[in-house]
Amino acid sequence: MTDKEPKTRERPPVVAIVGHIDHGKSTLLDYIRSTQVVEAEAGGITQHLSAYEATHTNASGEHHITFLDTPGHEAFRAMRTRGLEVADVAILVVSAEDGVKVQTLEALRLIAEAKIPFIVAITKIDKPGAYIEKAKNSLLENGVYLEGMGGTVPSVGVSGKTGEGIPELLDLILLAAELEGLTANIESPATGVVIEALTESKRGSSATLIVQSGVLTSGTFVVAGTAFAPTRIMENFVGKPVSEVYPGSPVRVVGFSALPNVGTVWTVASNKKEAEAKATEARSSILQSESMTRASAPEQASGQNDAESASDEEKQILVLPIVIKTDVAGMGDAVMHELEKIKTGEQMEVKVVARSTGTISQDDVRLVGSGKVPGIVVGFNVKIDKEARDLATRQGVEVGMFEIIYKLTEWLAAEIEKRRPLDRNEQVVGSAKILKVFSTQKDKVVLGGRVEEGALTSGSEIRIMRDDAEIGTGKIVSLQTGKTPTKTVGTGNEFGAMIETEVAVAPSDKLQSFAVTFT
Repeated sequence: MTDKEPKTRERPPVVAIVGHIDHGKSTLLDYIRSTQVVEAEAGGITQHLSAYEATHTNASGEHHITFLDTPGHEAFRAMRTRGLEVADVAILVVSAEDGVKVQTLEALRLIAEAKIPFIVAITKIDKPGAYIEKAKNSLLENGVYLEGMGGTVPSVGVSGKTGEGIPELLDLILLAAELEGLTANIESPATGVVIEALTESKRGSSATLIVQSGVLTSGTFVVAGTAFAPTRIMENFVGKPVSEVYPGSPVRVVGFSALPNVGTVWTVASNKKEAEAKATEARSSILQSESMTRASAPEQASGQNDAESASDEEKQILVLPIVIKTDVAGMGDAVMHELEKIKTGEQMEVKVVARSTGTISQDDVRLVGSGKVPGIVVGFNVKIDKEARDLATRQGVEVGMFEIIYKLTEWLAAEIEKRRPLDRNEQVVGSAKILKVFSTQKDKVVLGGRVEEGALTSGSEIRIMRDDAEIGTGKIVSLQTGKTPTKTVGTGNEFGAMIETEVAVAPSDKLQSFAVTFT
């Protein structure tokens, strides 16, 4: 190697663990790390994208591996995608009890999109209902061809409880990494990706980063889009202070000027002035891009939007404002995913007016409480100020606080349903032809007719049709057949009726009786 050639070194593989909910991802990782994350997770499911480091010793020595634990619940697709985008190898977890499930298939699609090698870990082999061959066959049926079954995808049966098969799994990870030839330039400026971000009341905005190249050292600045932070406070995955971080490792940096966007590529700056300049340049680039997007929109789009707006006003659409507050930025993606699944109907629009991290404040309540319709504030793993709660009560704003995503979804769907304007539905239940008009007095008409279809009922609403066009509406006040009063007249029968209407009816006009329901 010459002095001009960059210095490279092997780096630890970054491994994303993905699979269906409750298939044992976190339990497996717990055994590897000898921790108890599962017990700390609300509802027993992983709800954050977390990065951890582990060591594995085999015949060739001690090796470091970085693991990304991704949630399995359907709502966390964005987190799984983000984890796979920065990973070198994926572990597809499949339960020996259940085989391939819905999120297993989604994980397979995401792995294919990321174009990274993967290993199948068949979990829960210690369970009484475990059937490894059945799980393998279900993979085969879904196009996953394992080694020994006509394919090249490695697999191993493991137990997160007993540890069986885990050394073999770690060896497979290292082999996959070796085949990928993972190296990093340690002399280049440090760079990587933001995988999570949050705001804390005492420490402000912080972010979890993966270092992909270079060495991140204290005494510099990290710049992630429009946000920057000094590397004065850096912590490893267990919260211990560190002064340098090598490629392939995760690190939390505390003290960002603003909450960085997850998925953002970060770089370094030597001082605060340089960091501020980079952040300002990123902000200008974003504003310029937004300006160009608006300028390139066709002129007719404006007219179309105006027409749509006018149409919305005519329909009297109810706009329900919502504020989303979460403990970490990535959690907001999951809440948005769940919100998009909730049906509101044509007469209602749910509008997210703010989405951020941290404690629910009075400002959050004011955002949804100052309009025509009091809105909703939904919080996930956050607290609420006493003043904010009092203000919510006074303004009629509903506040929901949750630690489990599916509980949040159920509550939010119920709250939106309470506020949803009911759609009026009309169904024709009877049609009759007017044969003769006997008398007209103010808004009352006495007439005779014959039911041609369905039935007419006393008290029902009617449309008055002439040549297939509606000329007015009314109500049947009373009915009689012969000289006998009746409540209903069926098909083929002649009748006399008094109707209430403001239009002048004539022989040959038709009466349509309809039932009204609200959904």
